[in-house]
Amino acid sequence: MSSQLQVSVGQYSDKGRKPLNQDFHGVYIPKEPQLSSKGIAIALADGISSSDVSQIASETTVAGFLADYYCTSDAWSVKKSAQSVLYATNSWLYSQTRQSEFRYERDKGYVCTFSALIFKSTTAHLFHVGDARVYRLREHTLEQLSEDHRHWISQEQSYLGRALGVIPQVEIDYTDLPLEAGDIFVLATDGVYEHVSGKAMVELIQAHADNLDAAAKAIGQQAYLNDSRDNLTIQIVKVDSLPELDANEIVRQLTELPFPPELQARMEFDGYKILREVHASSRSHVYLAEDMETRTQVILKTPSVDLRNDPAYLERFLMEEWIARRLNNAHVLKAYLPTRKRHYFYVVTEYVNGQSLAQWMIDNPRPDIETVRGIVEQIARGLRAMHRMEMLHQDLRPNNVLIDNSGTVKLIDFGSTRVAGIVENTSPLERQHILGTEQYTAPEYFLGEGGTTRSDLFSLGVITYQMLCGRLPYGAKVSRARTKAAQRKLRYQSLLDDDRDIPLWIDEAIEKAVHPDPYKRYPELSEFLYDLRHPNPAFLSKTRPPLMERNPLLFWKTVSLLLFVTVIYLLFKQK
Repeated sequence: MSSQLQVSVGQYSDKGRKPLNQDFHGVYIPKEPQLSSKGIAIALADGISSSDVSQIASETTVAGFLADYYCTSDAWSVKKSAQSVLYATNSWLYSQTRQSEFRYERDKGYVCTFSALIFKSTTAHLFHVGDARVYRLREHTLEQLSEDHRHWISQEQSYLGRALGVIPQVEIDYTDLPLEAGDIFVLATDGVYEHVSGKAMVELIQAHADNLDAAAKAIGQQAYLNDSRDNLTIQIVKVDSLPELDANEIVRQLTELPFPPELQARMEFDGYKILREVHASSRSHVYLAEDMETRTQVILKTPSVDLRNDPAYLERFLMEEWIARRLNNAHVLKAYLPTRKRHYFYVVTEYVNGQSLAQWMIDNPRPDIETVRGIVEQIARGLRAMHRMEMLHQDLRPNNVLIDNSGTVKLIDFGSTRVAGIVENTSPLERQHILGTEQYTAPEYFLGEGGTTRSDLFSLGVITYQMLCGRLPYGAKVSRARTKAAQRKLRYQSLLDDDRDIPLWIDEAIEKAVHPDPYKRYPELSEFLYDLRHPNPAFLSKTRPPLMERNPLLFWKTVSLLLFVTVIYLLFKQK
């Protein structure tokens, strides 16, 4: 039986010798599925003493963080989700100060420090700004994980270098750490840690190992007895267990529903009427079906019979519908959401009445440049929608692009898609680096490197090139270049060598998009699209590369021909 992520928490907060407690703290332990998708959050904020409203900042920050973090997309990584919430909170706090009587006295406004831990799967994610502290206790050793953002002018004077609400933009420290069962984390304000030594903290935690609330209270009271003049807040979190799923358990979870029988045209299946088979391969079977309740035509996809015992394949199969449900864009295939319970293992998506880009290119071997631009721009809109959700398509190719009868382009097939929020979850399933089609796969994948948005850009650049000339920019050489040295030898085959009337600057834009080195490609899709429509001055100022660089084979053939002619001439001359 698999175990879940489980923690024990102890907390204590008191105003101490101050008239008001300006600290605020909280913890949220969700139930599944958010426990796996978002994790457990622990947060602490400390209002600054010079402000009479900083307790409002502390409470708003912690309460807002614990609520808003769980409202972010579960496709996002922990880092993106938490930072997005904190940036918004910082902007709100700063605006409150600017609209108040303290607009010219930042140290009296809505300002607080903030520290948080998010436990997701087997990783701890630390977010920190200010001078509260986060420690980890492992094997009787207390290690400070956070950095104090307090600057000391003298032994008596100091000021807070960083906090929420001080300026419009805030820099937040972020660290991720591997978790081990038994790890103990401590979050404490300066009113506690400045008056209780690390050794004393460890002893008190160990003395109250079975009651972390008692341990937190004992540490807080010790700080008070040691003459602390500040608020006293401390949180102690112990990792009791970590999720451990073996492959067989994952297969069981994925296949709780039985696999569907062999489907045939006119067959009624789970509330659908099968109209015809659309596609069959070693990976899946795709059917056009009609929802018998709504009379809506849909695409029904069932897993391959040969791969039904492959956990990694089944996980990727289900990911397609999961991703489609989380993207709302005209250029991304939508999931179809039935109103009834499913009784078999399959996925359902919208039906697009049209053709694949691969078939379109066969039907349109010499398209005009404006038509190509229009298709590329629509593909890019779909990709941008995915990238905003921290998703990489990773298998962008003509067969995975559909064009409906109205000319709308849609991305399909998300079986290879990388989702940042899912990758963070530890899984024993073997994840292959290269899941896409080799001719369109970015070179960095063949080096075993992880992909970026520039990897999807490479695939889009290859498709753009292919639409214009029917060839691939490097032929089949990219998949064989498995080292950096081999990739440096790849030579782009210029579009200008064809008899097509293609401007130099468009050729240069595509060459940059498909550069073997990802750092020499466009950093953003929008830059590539702009250069496809507007002559880039940097490209116009470049001279046409010599024939030897553009086509080395043709160059040496020409040289050989000239030498041959010269030799023949000299032989006849001697006679």
